[in-house]
Amino acid sequence: MRYVRITPVTKIDYLAIGHITRDVTPAGNLVGGTVSYSGRAAQALGCETAVLTSCQPDYEGLAELTDLTVEVVPSAHTSTFENIYGENGRTQMLYTPADPILAQHLPVDWVNSAVVHLAPVANEVDPALIQQCNGSLIGLTPQGWLRRWAADGRVFARDWPEAAYYLPLADVVILSEEDLLDEAMLPRYRQASRLLIMTENVRGCTVFAGEDVRQIPAPSVAQVEPTGAGDIFAAAFLTRYARNGRNPWQAAEFANHIAAQSVTQVGLDAKINHIQTVTQTINHPIT
Repeated sequence: MRYVRITPVTKIDYLAIGHITRDVTPAGNLVGGTVSYSGRAAQALGCETAVLTSCQPDYEGLAELTDLTVEVVPSAHTSTFENIYGENGRTQMLYTPADPILAQHLPVDWVNSAVVHLAPVANEVDPALIQQCNGSLIGLTPQGWLRRWAADGRVFARDWPEAAYYLPLADVVILSEEDLLDEAMLPRYRQASRLLIMTENVRGCTVFAGEDVRQIPAPSVAQVEPTGAGDIFAAAFLTRYARNGRNPWQAAEFANHIAAQSVTQVGLDAKINHIQTVTQTINHPIT
């Protein structure tokens, strides 16, 4: 299989793995996927950042990742999502999913990345990639492993049968309260994870570190567009946690601040460009 690498490889501080997506919206097609938001956010926070993804090699959305080191596993399709809102709430659709990203696709010179963020959106990331990066801080955002879809593309929630095996191998698991399938899921994930962060929208997040549980509030802001806030939170938490003595409370406070400010901006570029300004107002600098 042929691989396409955009920009030369360098020392990697933050590696995000998952599908870049095409998001169908009333305003037109937009670039999406956790790797887009978290990768760009990590770069804005001062990290040398790489993305391992799978899509059409000529997908125009790759231009949004120009400043990052990007490895593309060529696929006949690019994962395309659409959220349809009606009287019964949101229906999410997944059209033409791109090919999966397997352990064999990881470049050999990326296995020692400081932070590795496994960021599936369509059950596309082989969790065995965790075992390829023994010297890295491993972060998981498992939402994509918690999705299945019908033949017509309609997305449904599902349990992740491999969770009990892979969660204990990660250093940090970041889960949204919207990902919870039932009341039993949170205690089950908490027991299996070394460090579990549950994001709670405008309320901030709850950090589960062993027996120590703390709710970390988010600053109050005027929300304009929430798209990508969870992905930006993940990048901010993981970079802060890795660089600042693995203090989960301080990392959560930092990530809450960055994610909250991101919802005051519209569009990927505006959200990311705002990060540099925001970090100057925080008492704890990123480096």
